[in-house]
Amino acid sequence: MRTMKPIQRIGAVCGLLILSLLAMVGEGVPAAYADGFAIAAASDLNFAIKELIAEYEKQSGHHVKLSLGSSGNFYAQLQQGAPFDLYFSADIGYPKKLEEAGLTVSGSLYRYAVGRVVLWAPKSSPLDLSKGLAVLREPMIRKIAIANPKHAPYGRAAVAAMEHEQVHADVKDRLVLGENISQAAQFIESGACDVGIIALSLALAPAMKSAGSYWLIPAEAHPPLEQGAVILKQSKNQEAARQFLRFMQGTQGQEIMTRYGFTLPD
Repeated sequence: MRTMKPIQRIGAVCGLLILSLLAMVGEGVPAAYADGFAIAAASDLNFAIKELIAEYEKQSGHHVKLSLGSSGNFYAQLQQGAPFDLYFSADIGYPKKLEEAGLTVSGSLYRYAVGRVVLWAPKSSPLDLSKGLAVLREPMIRKIAIANPKHAPYGRAAVAAMEHEQVHADVKDRLVLGENISQAAQFIESGACDVGIIALSLALAPAMKSAGSYWLIPAEAHPPLEQGAVILKQSKNQEAARQFLRFMQGTQGQEIMTRYGFTLPD
């Protein structure tokens, strides 16, 4: 049996360390981003923020590193000093808590939108979505996708809406939890789940719009999904982050957000 020489052992250890670092970056925590700035964004923004970034980069010359995930997971990472410059949360409560902890740039908190949730099913589904959330009681439904309510605001809104319509107790054993709202949408789109409650912004994205149909859940069925952004105090790219927020507040940025179903702040 061959034994590894010292230099081979060192090389193997270095290789493992590199793989570990790459895995960390893949989970949504970027390394320090010198050539631009880094955004942590709730995954309901998936398509809208990618359009915003593309237009912003064209006009500003700045480069943006985007990480998408659940608002709660990003909040936990930011408390530990994760190297992001700008944080977009689907629940404005998370950036407010960071502000209270002194981790944000004073005065940078921005209520950028109010989100909506929808009941979505593929076009091949025989379900009549016009019946609203009551349709979830149909025996043909085996799995219902929602985001994990423990750390995803859209998951909490989904549970609240089902409770409001008094169907949650009947269907809770059929719920499949996505790590974030984008993963919940993928569960339905892929056929792993029969139906689901997802963000309107995802239902309006071209791929999902052509693949299925949705029913808009009444706003009064759940607490408002007030969404907020904030610049992190640790950021070394605060001016670029401010520029991005100003772009988002401008005519072009607001048009993109409206197109994806977000209600804009007054």
